[in-house]
Amino acid sequence: MARRPAKAKSSGAVGTLTHIDARGEARMVDVSAKPATERTAVAEGRVVMSKATLALIESGRAKKGDVLATARIAGIMAAKRTSELIPLCHPLALTKVTVDIETDRALPGCIVRADVSVTGPTGVEMEALTAVSVACLTIYDMIKAVERGVRIEGIHLVEKIGGKSGHYRASE
Repeated sequence: MARRPAKAKSSGAVGTLTHIDARGEARMVDVSAKPATERTAVAEGRVVMSKATLALIESGRAKKGDVLATARIAGIMAAKRTSELIPLCHPLALTKVTVDIETDRALPGCIVRADVSVTGPTGVEMEALTAVSVACLTIYDMIKAVERGVRIEGIHLVEKIGGKSGHYRASE
C-alpha cells in the first residue's frame, strides 16, 4: 500500500508537524542538537460535580479515602510516566512536578493545576497536561459511586516558558 505524503502545515498554520516525516510516517523528533535549557509548563482542568459530592470530598469521608491527596499523587506519577502513555514523547528527567487541587464551591468542584519543570532539550507541556488529566480522572474514579454525572472540563495549557518558541500564556 502506497503512503501519501503528510500535509506540511497544521490547520492553524502555526508551523510544520514535527512528528511526521516527508513520507507521512510517524517519527520521534531528534532533539540531540537542541541546547538543554530550563523549561516549565503549567496546565489546568476542572472536575465539576454536585455540591453534596464536593462536601463529601472536603469532609474527607469519601469511601475510597482522601480524594485530593490520592489525585495529587496520581497526577505526579502520571507526569513522570508520560512518555509511556503518549506515543513519540521523549522520556524526561523531570526536576519538578507539583499538582495543586483547590475545591471551589461556586463551580462546584475541583480545580486541578500542574506545574512541571525540566532542564533539557524539549518542553514539558505534555507532562503537565497528563498530570492534570490523570488527577481529574482519579477524582472521578474515587467519587463515581456517589455521583456518575461528574464532568471533567477545560483541560488546557495555561503557560509554557523556555525553548525556541519562547513564552506562551493562554488568553483568559
